[in-house]
Parts: sequence; structure tokens; C-alpha cells
Amino acid sequence: MSRVLPRQPAPDLATPTLSGPTWSLASASPQRFSLIVFYRGLHCPICKIYIAELDKLVPEFATRGVETIALSSDTGARANQAYTSWALSQLLVGHSLTIGTARAWGLYISTGRGMTSAGVEEPSLFNEPGVFLVRPDRTLYWAAIQSMPFARPHFRDILAAVDFVIAKDYPARGEA
Repeated sequence: MSRVLPRQPAPDLATPTLSGPTWSLASASPQRFSLIVFYRGLHCPICKIYIAELDKLVPEFATRGVETIALSSDTGARANQAYTSWALSQLLVGHSLTIGTARAWGLYISTGRGMTSAGVEEPSLFNEPGVFLVRPDRTLYWAAIQSMPFARPHFRDILAAVDFVIAKDYPARGEA
């Protein structure tokens, strides 16, 4: 598994979105950061709560110059089902993340184990969660990578951290 280091270029990322156009990190133009949230997929009941929280906070991130996207290795149909059944309305949602791209970002990969408690079949392979802040120059600022669906960073904490970073012009850490 590769490791993406702060202050270094983030791996390439391009994903089809539910809204139509492909989103790519190379063409993203946030004022301060791109917040890239990799989630497990429709089958994950924890993702449902987590991504719904992010959906509500999209305007808060936008006021801070942070562009948000959430994506998974789900197919377009499964991502659309999640978008609808999770009552998302503001979040840009990407889909069809390849396992190779997930690995390039340092994400853990799991094998499907059948039906989940949400009553949805797990895909044969899928990515585990990861949350990244990437600067407009496409260098990594901050990362949180999980091997399990539990204990993810809270988006309100990330908002507070962004406020601190802006106020103090705080540098990326963990680059050595």
C-alpha cells in the first residue's frame, strides 16, 4: 500500500459524478481546499449517517473555500440509490472508483462478505473510508485513512480545523 505524504502531489483522481460531468482533481479550483471523502458504499449503514452529515455541511465548507466531493467504488446505479435513499441534496457524489486508484490514495481494500445489516449485498471488493484535504496546487494537506468503518473524523471537527488553519496559516504536517 502506498502512502500519500503531506506537501507532496496527491495522486490523480477523476470520477464520474451523479450530476453528469466527470470531476477531476486536476481541474478542481477550490479557493482553499478540496475535501475528498472516500466512503465504503451503499451497503454501509455507517456511511449513510456519515455522508448525510457531510451533505448538510456542504454550504459551511463552501463559505470557507472548501469544495467537497464524496465517492466510492459503487457503480453509478448503486451510488444513485444511496443518494436517493440517504436523502442527499447538496453533495457532489462520484462513483466507480477503481481499486487501483483507491490503492494509489492509500485506502484499505476489503472483500465482500455478503449481506450487511442494511440489507444490501457488499461488492466483491470495495474501499474502506478515507478523508483528505488537498490544496488548490494539488498537494496533500491532511489525511485520515481508516481500515474499518468505525471512528471516522467528524465533519464539524474538520470545519473547526479549517478555521484554525485559515486564521493561523498553519502548515501541512507529517511530511517527513
